[in-house]
Amino acid sequence: MRLAQRLAAQIRAGGPMTIAQYMTACLHDPQEGYYATRPALGAEGDFITAPLVSQMFGELIGAWLVECWARLGRPAPFRLVEMGPGDGTLMSDILRLARLAPDFAAAADLWLVEVSPPLREAQRLRLENAAIAAKWATALADVPGGAPLLLVANELLDCLPVRQYLRTPQGWAERLVGLDAEGRLAFGLTPSPGAGPETAPEGAIFERSLAQEAVGAELGECIARDGGAALLIDYGRDRAEFGDTLQALKRHAKLPPLACPGGADLTVHADFPAVLAAARQAGSATHILSQGEFLRRLGLDQRCDVLARSRPDRAAELARQRDRLASPEGMGELFKAAAIASPGWPVPAFEEAA
Repeated sequence: MRLAQRLAAQIRAGGPMTIAQYMTACLHDPQEGYYATRPALGAEGDFITAPLVSQMFGELIGAWLVECWARLGRPAPFRLVEMGPGDGTLMSDILRLARLAPDFAAAADLWLVEVSPPLREAQRLRLENAAIAAKWATALADVPGGAPLLLVANELLDCLPVRQYLRTPQGWAERLVGLDAEGRLAFGLTPSPGAGPETAPEGAIFERSLAQEAVGAELGECIARDGGAALLIDYGRDRAEFGDTLQALKRHAKLPPLACPGGADLTVHADFPAVLAAARQAGSATHILSQGEFLRRLGLDQRCDVLARSRPDRAAELARQRDRLASPEGMGELFKAAAIASPGWPVPAFEEAA
């Protein structure tokens, strides 16, 4: 029985499900979940991430991590962690840069936090000849504490489940996934008094992701306890706002979210205000910039120029990659870079944004 049929049977038996439950089933169902069975990254897949746009992205993140380590006092050991490592490209680029800092590499205890079996295998193949041997965990809680943490997560928050609430003339109502008269998956509403701000206008959609907030709280707690910094890069908002951001992506095109359960990537915008508030509540400091500003502060333009001088035949291609990463028309403004860090020390690239 296909996932859509199983979801319909579940709804008939137990009633409509929240959008968070629907997202979790579509992405992680062991038989047909998108990430559990067939994640498709890259130009030939369903979506492309910044590390796949250009090696410059990963190299600059690597330089950021090395500088963080130096400002922390060059601890040995420290936990070098990536959450949601995709196909391993970002960590591969980070470790290539880390060869220039052998003391950093020698001190690093490398962990990859990944729940998808196909992606774990892709990461293993990508990193099998890396200078640092990787270990895998299914949750950050499985990574040992007791040492400073330097963590990066690129496009992790956007695939964590959300619940949606609509402001109706009668008040707030939660958006659910149920069945229409023909037995097909369809959106519906159920009253949910007090679910969102009472000042919201009629028709406003309020999204809340307890899963995203939990990531912020866990990182904030780990860093407040052991020291370090976490870098979260994702597309999303840096201020509270309303809107329906749920979308399905297949072959780089948007589909209706209920069109093909398990056959497309489901994403939402990262709620950075809520994530960072949770981290601060746990005792850590937070900072945020646009991705474009963050990368330019790290030296994206200079790195592009150096590569272009060494490979003049690729100068135009490199310029296109730079613009896609940092320009407002590309990923530069929609994507944000947020840091969660130990209070009281200057986080590289974020000093002026504190």
